[in-house]
Amino acid sequence: MNIYLTGIGIISPIGHGCAETINSLRKNQTGIRPLTLFSVPHTPPLPVGEIEYPFSDSDIPRAHQMALLAAKDALADSGGKTPDAVVVGVTTGGIAKTETNLKSKAFASLDYQYHSPGSVTDHIARFCNCKGPVLTVSTACSSGTAAIILATKILQSGLAKSVLAGGADALCRLTYHGFNALQLIDSNGARPFDLHRKGMSVAEGAAMLLLETADKIPENALAQILGTGLSCDAYHETAPHPEGRGAFEAMKAAINEAGLSPADIDYINLHGTGTIDNDLSEALAINRLFGKQKPKLSSVKGATGHPLAAAGAIEIAISTMCLSENLIPANSGWRFFDPKLNTTPVREPVEEKVHTILSNSFGFGGNNAALVIGTPRKTPAKHLHRPSSLMVVGSACITGAGKTRGTIDSFFSGKTCQGMLSVSEISEGLPKKQIRRLKRLPRIGLSLASAALEDSNSTLSPSSVFFSTGWGALSETDDFLMKLYKNNEKISSPMDFIGSVHNAPAGQIAIMHGATGPNVTMTGGNYSFEQALIATSLLAPENATPVLVVGADEFQHRLSPLIDLSVTRDPVFSDGGGALCLKKGDMGIRVCPAFYQSANRSSSVVSSLIDRLGGSENIQDRFGAILTGIPAAERSVAETQINDFLSFSGIQMPNIDYRKYIGDFASASAVAVTIAVHLVQQGYIPGFFCDGKDLFLKNKGVLVIGAGSYLTAVEVYPS
Repeated sequence: MNIYLTGIGIISPIGHGCAETINSLRKNQTGIRPLTLFSVPHTPPLPVGEIEYPFSDSDIPRAHQMALLAAKDALADSGGKTPDAVVVGVTTGGIAKTETNLKSKAFASLDYQYHSPGSVTDHIARFCNCKGPVLTVSTACSSGTAAIILATKILQSGLAKSVLAGGADALCRLTYHGFNALQLIDSNGARPFDLHRKGMSVAEGAAMLLLETADKIPENALAQILGTGLSCDAYHETAPHPEGRGAFEAMKAAINEAGLSPADIDYINLHGTGTIDNDLSEALAINRLFGKQKPKLSSVKGATGHPLAAAGAIEIAISTMCLSENLIPANSGWRFFDPKLNTTPVREPVEEKVHTILSNSFGFGGNNAALVIGTPRKTPAKHLHRPSSLMVVGSACITGAGKTRGTIDSFFSGKTCQGMLSVSEISEGLPKKQIRRLKRLPRIGLSLASAALEDSNSTLSPSSVFFSTGWGALSETDDFLMKLYKNNEKISSPMDFIGSVHNAPAGQIAIMHGATGPNVTMTGGNYSFEQALIATSLLAPENATPVLVVGADEFQHRLSPLIDLSVTRDPVFSDGGGALCLKKGDMGIRVCPAFYQSANRSSSVVSSLIDRLGGSENIQDRFGAILTGIPAAERSVAETQINDFLSFSGIQMPNIDYRKYIGDFASASAVAVTIAVHLVQQGYIPGFFCDGKDLFLKNKGVLVIGAGSYLTAVEVYPS
């Protein structure tokens, strides 16, 4: 199952397409210039990496248009194939349009349909008619590389033969003012690894890559994916580990997975943002790993700026071009050697043949991702890496009925769990010093993670954190923008900016519990928790150490009704989430993400679900009940899907519409899976759901199905 890169689409401040990009790199041209996209109170505007391209549709956000442009180019480059899956790294989604709407006080819900990061991925999937998994990774500035790594694991598992993967982000007020508030922007433009560096240049862009498996090297192969690495510093919300510990582990893992040694790397494409601490941390990690025999290295962010979630994808695309073009790009902006870094990057473009490249991406929350690519080569075919069996050792949930015990007792009695727990109740048992500046969503996440670990009785720290959220930290996002507009965009809140990124709760969980393995946040609206379970099954380390899978969402009075249409259909506002502490193994209760497909782009999706679950007889033999997730905004189509599933399969078992009891919020499925675990543990379905008489499961499991735009299935069953 060797993996080849067969198509590239790229747009950045230095060009659209491979030819323009390589030409700019050869001439060492920069795309950094003063901001023009929106007005700012200071003069002159700070330098940014802004794309000059005639985007045609003002109703579609720039991030979506850039991502689609890159996707079209990548697919055209590979012969116009329809990918089996789409995986995209996104940080801000269509928030630039949200900012404009909020500033002009436009409060029609349709104006916010492109708000979420997941809407970028959906936009691409609709264009290329992808019927398979559509997954969105949001790990701040490592998102693009993390998405490509997840795509690689999907291919290695045999779940797909081709995946379109990459990253996209557009310039917006949130990131422009946010990074400026953190004093991380260089007013003279980014100078990565330079002695006098003062910060980054915020930018925008997109790159999409088509990845395919093949028994032999395809004729159109541009590069081969050789190795991947993910880690977390578990150190600080924004600052990297001062010794580069996480960066070192990610690079070492990628090189080891490739079956190589550091001496085999010809070139390192640095993360190199130009900030003082980030460059120092990366340099220390490189010196530790490579010693005195460092390969040539450079950062292209002095030319492109830092396009956040798109950075890793753009740099992997550039690295691929370097393989075929015999080019090592310059480290634009570098002039003076910094003895603390002990690293001299390439100052001018070098025409030189390279065979193997290491590309680094690091982000907020200590998220580190590294990827090794090389010229297509004859290597032994690798065995399929099937998704791992996940054994439940602990669980927790939060709803309006309370924490785990309160929620489970209410549900088993047929009582409502709708509503919102108070912040003080959510925060009980959490260290006051660590949470004093945290708002609702990260507190929910931390409470869930701690409770699931406590329920597991494990003495070990979790190795990894997989977090999911449909809409992210809405309180921080709203507070940041409202404060910004109130003072005419002169002052912004650095703390609200830090907390606004979707993966902020995952970073907090890792810091609290010392989780230094993969730290991955997935965001896909009502199907985010299912995406997190897929990521866990593919990326969790191969050891007996527990991993945390947490899904959470908050209700926010202004933004929730605008971006989640289901909220407006339910008279009771609800939020909360669920968490699982999992180990890889075959004993006890197991959780398996069994199915994830588009319902809008496949007329046979219900039949495909039945087939994937092993057919009607197998479903009846293995499961004793179904928990069905029907979002209020999609109730008519979702009910039709569930009715078709029951009719086509002919199965007879209780079917519980769980959102009627839990509430209508994106992470309700995380609560449902937790409830399913308790149902299997107790061994019966309460009589309230079975015509008044308890139904004993008799060693059967519970099936959790999500319906609507996508049809999903999570199996919860005893071994």
